[in-house]
Amino acid sequence: MLHHHSRGCDCYQFSFEACFEVSFKHPSAAELRLIVQGFRDRWRFPQVAGAIDGTHITIRAPSENSSDYYNRKGNYSIILQGVVDHRMRFWDINVGRPGKVHDARVLSLSSLYDLGSAGTLLPHWSEAFEGVDVPLFLLGDSAYPLLPWLMKPYPEGGGITPQQLNFNHKLSQARMTVERAFGRLKGRWRCLLKLNDTHITFISRIVSACCVLHNYCEYHNEEYLEGDTEVEEAESVGHQEQVPGQQQPKDIRDALCSYFSRM
Repeated sequence: MLHHHSRGCDCYQFSFEACFEVSFKHPSAAELRLIVQGFRDRWRFPQVAGAIDGTHITIRAPSENSSDYYNRKGNYSIILQGVVDHRMRFWDINVGRPGKVHDARVLSLSSLYDLGSAGTLLPHWSEAFEGVDVPLFLLGDSAYPLLPWLMKPYPEGGGITPQQLNFNHKLSQARMTVERAFGRLKGRWRCLLKLNDTHITFISRIVSACCVLHNYCEYHNEEYLEGDTEVEEAESVGHQEQVPGQQQPKDIRDALCSYFSRM
């Protein structure tokens, strides 16, 4: 059974009637073990409980506060934040934030962030790598903060090492799961690819319903031709939200980096 609920909407001046989360049933312990093993078997990346990213759903400019929905790509949109398993099935979504909002901000306003910060999002299963206890975590791109439960790439610049580049490559390979999921989602339901004329108060429900149907198709191995749609574009965001007390997640990332360099 799915239910909808709003969160943090009073943080904004504009109306968030269209913004809500769909509470998918989070993976059970047995299901989560399969997910972690799935990421490890396919991409040789340990301790991964899911991949997270955001994608834009293009809409007509709302009659109120339209500037808040105007994104950096030059159109109006709402954002779908999704977490997927190794089989490209969503186990958490947050949909409806205006397109102007940064991915890190969307995350910080979601119940996913509350659970992660409270230490209740994922089981406390750790594995030692290079003398560091590495917990379960999600994989995200450079737009997200580095957290004990969310790994991101090393900033790529003049000082990056070959080992860090290798880590980034492995993370990118595994994280592509969520981008492929978005590609399949939009390829199956073309209403998410084109400009959506639906009233802003209903668009989030349409997107959420498509995510549920996507999971049904993936669960039943519904055939999908990769050429049906473009691969979801990976966004490179220069802004990186700084999070206090990052020493622990940096230690985790460094341990995994060292582990991969020995493989």
